[in-house]
Amino acid sequence: MPKSLYIAEKPSVAQEFAKALHENPVRRDGYMESDNSVVTWCVGHLVTMSYPDKYDEKYKKWSFDTLPFLPSEFKYEVIGSVRRQFQIVSGLLNREDVETIYVCTDSGREGEYIYRLVAMMAKVPSSKDQRRVWIDSQTEEEILRGIREAKNISEYDNLSEAAFLRAKEDYLMGINFSRALSLRYSYDLSAYLGGKYHAIAVGRVMTCVLGMVVRREREIRDFVKTPFFRVLADLSWQGRKFEGEWRAAEGSRCFQSPKLYKENGFRERKDAEELIRYLGEIRPQEMKAVRVEKKTARKNPPLLYNLAEIQNDCSRFFKISPDQTLNIIQELYEKKLVTYPRTDARVLSTAISKEINRNIGGLRNYGPAAAFAGEILEKGTWKGIGKTRYTNDKQITDHYAIIPTGQGL
Repeated sequence: MPKSLYIAEKPSVAQEFAKALHENPVRRDGYMESDNSVVTWCVGHLVTMSYPDKYDEKYKKWSFDTLPFLPSEFKYEVIGSVRRQFQIVSGLLNREDVETIYVCTDSGREGEYIYRLVAMMAKVPSSKDQRRVWIDSQTEEEILRGIREAKNISEYDNLSEAAFLRAKEDYLMGINFSRALSLRYSYDLSAYLGGKYHAIAVGRVMTCVLGMVVRREREIRDFVKTPFFRVLADLSWQGRKFEGEWRAAEGSRCFQSPKLYKENGFRERKDAEELIRYLGEIRPQEMKAVRVEKKTARKNPPLLYNLAEIQNDCSRFFKISPDQTLNIIQELYEKKLVTYPRTDARVLSTAISKEINRNIGGLRNYGPAAAFAGEILEKGTWKGIGKTRYTNDKQITDHYAIIPTGQGL
């Protein structure tokens, strides 16, 4: 009897898929199996790019003579610590009774890369029907929708190529520049820091970020404080007291004076005190209100959270690092509480905007949000969200914004 194989990125995710299928699978070594389905998992990456010495022993020693290292064909190998799970997954992918393979790794570039490496090393036959499950949360409803609407994996070939290209770029930059800079500067660095040989690590992302940190640090160190002196007064008008600030307006005695640092302050304290003495000699001292402006402004709430924005706010309000924030949101995602975290979109898709009442309805079971959710559903204010700036399919690449699922509570 032909079976379908579901391959997830982690054991916990595989468990959710098994539950959603409602087939009471039997737990085996590295996978679960029922009459119709087999569910297995990776443990993150099972395959990685080989180090240069796998190409030739001469690359084991770091030398300028072997740089640059630019292989015409890249080599890959199974990671030693997870070899057992790879063998299990590889065997399942090639089982004769498995006709359809559902790729259920994380719906993103890295998840695609994880599976493609496994499929490449396992040499999955072209006769197998491979389908990509693309979901935004791990709720049962979303998992079943993803399986039902799974597309042929070939439709994600461009995403796969992008993932392979990024990995090769990281690899080549890290191998070549780390070796070159270490050979050139490591002894100087070791002499400065003390101790033994220090290798210099170079990476596509970390080196750019380090450069930004260094530039900002130099700006801070080179910053020169420039004190200037303002003139303030305690004033009253129509029975109200307030603080006024002197400014050199056009037509005043100090307008465009070289003594000014800005239009509201002097470079020298003595010049500010001279102005105070001048103003004190004017009798009687009266204030004239030239213009009173009163405006009513409407301001939209911010757009929804993507990963970067929620990391910024958690850092600002709770002093939580970006890594901690991602780990927390990832855990909430795996517990079905929020949608996929690694997104750069801050809007909803048209499809989800039409069903957002389901998410809001579930939040009535969450105390802090219950009253708000009830009011939104009672008044039906959610119905117009599809026509607002919070819904825009053109601004979504892989996933819409991070929102509560209303489930998992």
